[in-house]
Amino acid sequence: MKKTIVFIHGMFQNPKSWEKWILYFTARGFNCIAPAWPSHVGDPAQLRANPPAGLGDLMLDDVISAMESTIRAAGGLNEDINEKPILIGHSVGGLLTQIFVNRNLASLGIAISPVAPNMMMTFDWPFFKNVAAITNPFKGDQPFKQTVESFHKNFCNTLSEQHARLAYEETATHDSRNILRGCLGSSAYIELDTPHVPLLFISGKEDQIIPHELVEKNSKAYTDENFRVEYREFANRSHYICGEQGWEEVAMQVFEWMEMQLSQVSKTSV
Repeated sequence: MKKTIVFIHGMFQNPKSWEKWILYFTARGFNCIAPAWPSHVGDPAQLRANPPAGLGDLMLDDVISAMESTIRAAGGLNEDINEKPILIGHSVGGLLTQIFVNRNLASLGIAISPVAPNMMMTFDWPFFKNVAAITNPFKGDQPFKQTVESFHKNFCNTLSEQHARLAYEETATHDSRNILRGCLGSSAYIELDTPHVPLLFISGKEDQIIPHELVEKNSKAYTDENFRVEYREFANRSHYICGEQGWEEVAMQVFEWMEMQLSQVSKTSV
């Protein structure tokens, strides 16, 4: 039976952003699922041109509920750890991966450039600037609309202008400010000292949205030494680490780490 991977996208993206990864891991024998958040179903260009009604009202809890339903259906509630899905999440999806690992719904968790739980912060100006721009209370429930310029500057700053524009046209969506607001509240709280399955944290050294220092801090916040947590950092990578040139190297390291963890789980379950 094939092992299932559930890919969880983050803000300003949808399942389109996982297409290369789905092909990569399907070719290696995995059953891959990439669910869309509520109000994120469809072609990114169409979603930008015609933002879904109520997009600005979308809350983090709405996303958590929708993603949890998919993960439970994929085997997350199975008592056998081997039958639970692997979770791979990017950005807010990386936060959700940690939440669902904490809820014992996964066999492994990979958090790529994740939003950190428990209101963890780092003293980094671009980070604070982005958070302030998105969560701006004076904007109410107006969706945050990405532009080619803002996407290039913040999301994929290591790309050329030409490649950033292409990435925007193919993958970028607008999003609800309430998602990030929720990430700064109780919905994003995790008990970091409880038992958990192995976790891999990945960061991009040039990430302007989630600084690599914050990802490392997040990984070190897990305090139980009996459970594996690993941190890996990639040079010359932005927040668009899953889609920019060199994404294969990241995917390969994730695959090799997964294979190692799965082999150890199999040995202990015999």
